This record gives sequence, C-alpha cells and structure tokens, in this order.
Amino acid sequence: MKNMRSTIFSNSSNRHVVSAEWLHTHLHDQQLIIVDCRFSLNDPELGLKQYQGSHIEGAHYLDLNLDLSSPVQSHGGRHPLPDFDRLASKLSQIGIVSGETMVVIYDDSRLGFAARLWWLLQYMGHEHRAVLDGGFAGWQAQKYPVSNEIPEAKAGKFIPKLQTEIVVDREMVKARKDLPEVVLVDSREGDRYRGEREPIDPIAGHIEGAVNYPWLEVTNDQGFVIANQSDRWQQVQNAQEVIVYCGSGVTACVNLLSLQLAGIETGKLYAGSWSDWCSYLA
Repeated sequence: MKNMRSTIFSNSSNRHVVSAEWLHTHLHDQQLIIVDCRFSLNDPELGLKQYQGSHIEGAHYLDLNLDLSSPVQSHGGRHPLPDFDRLASKLSQIGIVSGETMVVIYDDSRLGFAARLWWLLQYMGHEHRAVLDGGFAGWQAQKYPVSNEIPEAKAGKFIPKLQTEIVVDREMVKARKDLPEVVLVDSREGDRYRGEREPIDPIAGHIEGAVNYPWLEVTNDQGFVIANQSDRWQQVQNAQEVIVYCGSGVTACVNLLSLQLAGIETGKLYAGSWSDWCSYLA
C-alpha cells in the first residue's frame, strides 16, 4: 500500500485524478477498491444495466439515487445528501476501510456522477480517493479488461468522520453570499444560469450574486480533465470561501474537484443547490 500511495500522491495537484494506465497497473492491488457510478438522470435504471453488462474488472456499483442520495422531500433539493450511516455500511460491504483503502471512481458522464462520490468521501473524512480520467470510455479505448461478473462482498470497516464545515444550507447561503470574501459559484450550463432554459426545475434563473463556472468546462469532450485547472479560478483564488452549487448538488462536485486540482481548498457545497433554492420561490 505504501508504494501505491506514494505513486498516486507524489504530485499533490494530481492526487485526485488517476489515469487508465495507472489503474490498470494497480488493478489487483488488495488495498484498492473501484466504484462504478454510471447513471442517467433521464433513465435512472440505465447505469445499473450498463454495469451489469460490462464494467471495469472488480468494480462495485453505487447508484446515485439509491446509495448517494436520500429520498426527496418538499425542500432540500432533488438529490439530498444520503444517510451517512447507511452509506458507510455500504462502503464497508464493498471492502473500504476508512483512512486506508484507495478508492477509484468512474462514470461515463465527464465525472458528473463520479465526482459526487469523490466529494462524499471527502465529507466523510476519507482522503484516499480519486476519479478515473476519461471514465469508462477511456478505459475501453485502451482495451483494458472488463467483466460482467459482480464481485463478492468484502470485509471493510468504514467509520465516517463528517467534515460538516464543507457543506452549507440555504440559510447559510443567504447569510454569506454577498460578503466580499465569499464567492458563490453556479456550476450549470450558461443558458440555465442565465434563465434561458430550465429543463428540470420549476423556475429558471440563478441565485442573485452567483457567477457562472459551468462544470462541463472541467473536462474535454472525451471526459479527460483539462490541464491547468488553476487558470479557471484566477478570479476566485483569494476568496476565503467559495460556495458551489448546481441543479441538485451533483455536478457541482465536478467544480469542487476542479478547485482542489487548482490548489484551492476553500470550496464548499450548497447541497440542495438551485432545486432547493427555487423550491421556496415556487
């Protein structure tokens, strides 16, 4: 494990992203767990079907709705944060030991769902985690091994240590968004930010005072992380707090990943995001 950690964490700016080549080299390491987070908002069962058909050898599957979120309520957004004791139990069942296991996460949506688990692990106090650059398509392009076999459960022990300071709710956003040392970031596509299009939520627009950094700008069309993420964040690098939101607190995590790749550790998630905010306006 020591050698694997030293390899992945040798460059602090890249420690949250691993290549297909790196993962292939460490594929059978006993201290590595791979998680498939493929999902479709339009077809919630598609990700599991894709996983059952073909996945990276040894990967386990976690579902955005069933595992990485809790049931929707009147407020709180379309993907409320999960029950963390329940998620910790699930992480234990797939062999993750908190503070020890290296977790590599992938999807086929330009990190849109993989980053959710990446952030949740941070929130639960687990340092050793990374997303797979290029996702499942990038893995397949290298002709690395895939399988349709479901791996057996392993004996892990995940004890969450919640980092409550990195998440904010609506009241905190209201209180802090206009402070000069705080930057509020909307992660949705520009037309949704501007209120020109709203395909999901009942009200279009954005939280007053937010600036727009679309999450899709973190990767290229093939899902590979664009180099020099610090270039994106030059205007916010001196902020004491960067509050990030999207539609429901999922793709905002891609921007939180980008911030950390840029060396900015002040990012916080407004978990309810626009779907929570506008639920009080509807």
